[in-house]
Amino acid sequence: MKALSILVLLFLPLISFEHGSDVVLDDQKIDFNALSEQFLTNIKEGKDTQDLQNVLANASLEELESGLETNDQKTAFWLNIYNAYIQVILAKNPELYEDRSSFFKREQINIAGKMFSFADIEHGMVRKSQWEYGLGYIRKWFPGKYERTLRVEKRDYRIHFALNCGAKDCPPVAIYEADRLDEQLAKGTKRFLTKTSEFDSVKREAAVTSLFSWFRGDFGGKGGTKDILKKNGIIKSTEGVDLVYKNYDWTLYLDNFIEL
Repeated sequence: MKALSILVLLFLPLISFEHGSDVVLDDQKIDFNALSEQFLTNIKEGKDTQDLQNVLANASLEELESGLETNDQKTAFWLNIYNAYIQVILAKNPELYEDRSSFFKREQINIAGKMFSFADIEHGMVRKSQWEYGLGYIRKWFPGKYERTLRVEKRDYRIHFALNCGAKDCPPVAIYEADRLDEQLAKGTKRFLTKTSEFDSVKREAAVTSLFSWFRGDFGGKGGTKDILKKNGIIKSTEGVDLVYKNYDWTLYLDNFIEL
């Protein structure tokens, strides 16, 4: 704790927070949500992020646990961290994207002294310990201590329209705030589905993003997917509607930011 406090005091003059929160509260406690928001803000504005990365790396598991108390705080934090490191790592080494399978499984993100992969964050933290290849129907049997401690408490299908994996067909990057999370996820979901979905009223056929196929259990299967499309105004009725999954454009596409 003393080492981290010294580190924060050293870096604090170099870190400006523009979302109404400071990185340190009550002299010691780090506001990890504010830090994650500033991480993305710095990227968006072309500013350096190394000091913020250092604070994240040198924090302790206990500090993260106490700083991320609610489900919304955890969800917003991990969405921002995932999206931020996609931008940082691929902007510096775009060639890593040529082998995407290896890229997403590579442990390259230091959070509280533990190296995470993008797959660890997506499937472990944000999807609440889902097995990567289980289509959303099978959970991991033995998640580790960090994952059990820091993962979200409730799976929310809308995170799939918030995580940006660096590809052209990925959802754009927004800066998620814990106290506005539900509103932001609702807006982001509607925006993404409206942009990517097509409905042929003659064929009664909805062409939708492949995300609905890859994580079908998260969405409640085909029935759940149709309900989501109806809720977001893509279709007026779920009766007799067939689903067609579009091909996914994996072309590298960074700096795709939006405001929600």
